[in-house]
Amino acid sequence: MEHLGAAELERRYLGARDPVERSHYQIVWLLSRGWLTREVVEATGYGRDRIQQVARRYDELGPDALGDRRRANPGAEPLLDAQGREELRAALGGEPPGGGLWSGPKVAAWMVGRLGRAVDPRRGWEYLRRLGYTPKVPRPAHEQADPEERAAFPKG
Repeated sequence: MEHLGAAELERRYLGARDPVERSHYQIVWLLSRGWLTREVVEATGYGRDRIQQVARRYDELGPDALGDRRRANPGAEPLLDAQGREELRAALGGEPPGGGLWSGPKVAAWMVGRLGRAVDPRRGWEYLRRLGYTPKVPRPAHEQADPEERAAFPKG
């Protein structure tokens, strides 16, 4: 694996715009100059384990291993693809199984039937919100309110 010299590491450290990449180059640069891990800990504020992890990654993969690699992580695939979301949107137009209103657990149960695997009820709620679904429920009237007093305070 390609390893950079101390001068090139210093140049990349000083020129880095990303703060994570800058810190990683600083760690590797200081170690390449013969600094001990405890000295790098004092200079950078990173813990010993993190410094050793960055150094090990650099030794194994070279300069490409440095920097914030979270940006390259696309995350998990969505549970429902575009077609699945459209099927759910169509299902939300009808009655949910068991009657009543659509809820997170009811959407999750619908997804279980489509996906054939367990789905947490919170994922059902997320898909309800993602599709812009908001249940239309009338606001309850206060039981003890006098009908004449309610009429005196009309809504909006």
